[in-house]
Amino acid sequence: MSRTNTAHPAARRAFHALHHAPDGPLLLPNAWDVASAVALADAGYAAVGTTSLGVAASQGYPDGRGLAGVREATLALARRLGGRLPCPYTVDIEGGYGDEGGGDQAAERVAALAAELASAGAAGVNLEDGLPGGGGLQPPSRQAELIAAVKERVPDLFLNARIDTHWLVDTPPPLSATLARAEVYLEAGADGVFVPGVVADEEIAALVAAVPAPVNILFAPGRHTVGRLAELGVRRISTGSLLFRTALGAALAAAESVRMGEGTTREGVAREDAAGEGVTECDIPASGIPTGGTPASGVPGYAEVQRLMEPLRENGPLG
Repeated sequence: MSRTNTAHPAARRAFHALHHAPDGPLLLPNAWDVASAVALADAGYAAVGTTSLGVAASQGYPDGRGLAGVREATLALARRLGGRLPCPYTVDIEGGYGDEGGGDQAAERVAALAAELASAGAAGVNLEDGLPGGGGLQPPSRQAELIAAVKERVPDLFLNARIDTHWLVDTPPPLSATLARAEVYLEAGADGVFVPGVVADEEIAALVAAVPAPVNILFAPGRHTVGRLAELGVRRISTGSLLFRTALGAALAAAESVRMGEGTTREGVAREDAAGEGVTECDIPASGIPTGGTPASGVPGYAEVQRLMEPLRENGPLG
């Protein structure tokens, strides 16, 4: 298979370097559309990522299902961002959407998507080993095939290997299971390791000590600080769907204040945001949005956004 030559090698080199910067970890905010990405870049962030939940939900789809509609929305956003940002950007591609069409060509399809994203200007991808629809975990050897195919096709694309052993589960396996997967994925060519759902300092420190590559942690408001994660040796800090969900919560709060005749002020929105500080993408079950009212926490949880998308499954194909 031939390697893809694209016009964006400098951005990809810069993105790799950000994971090894001596002045601290890469704080990577995650956008869901052009406006949010451009605003974050304009605010001075060194790089911007996308959030699969935000991209999916903004198009009316649930996250994590490997849907063709979400794949196309993800690729369309990457193309719109190409040439628009003054900084590198990386794209969340769920499990790579390789199962679409069936057959044994999943690795080739994932690699082809990665090549399209690189051609659009993306500096990296986030590839998870959780199966679509909460169907468990991809066998490590199979996930390694996907990773190797992507790295063969686009060698300088930063591949962040997300390990879902601690994600959306009540009882995570021992950390040794996560580290075993990390070893397999790094041998296959992954450039970094991302373990969402790990929150405790001691577990983060153990990951950093055992993984010979940049470790990515999902920021948990009220539990993490950038300074403390830096002390623990974390090299990349993602916000995941937090910004999208916070924006959704702020919109609901503003609409409710208008409905109640209270008006909308920056201070009022700030109070709603502060009320949701402890709500993270990791909180399952998530706090709900009362029907016809303002989110009780100020920020709807991941599961609540998923629930809002679910009725569409009864009205037609999701892609």
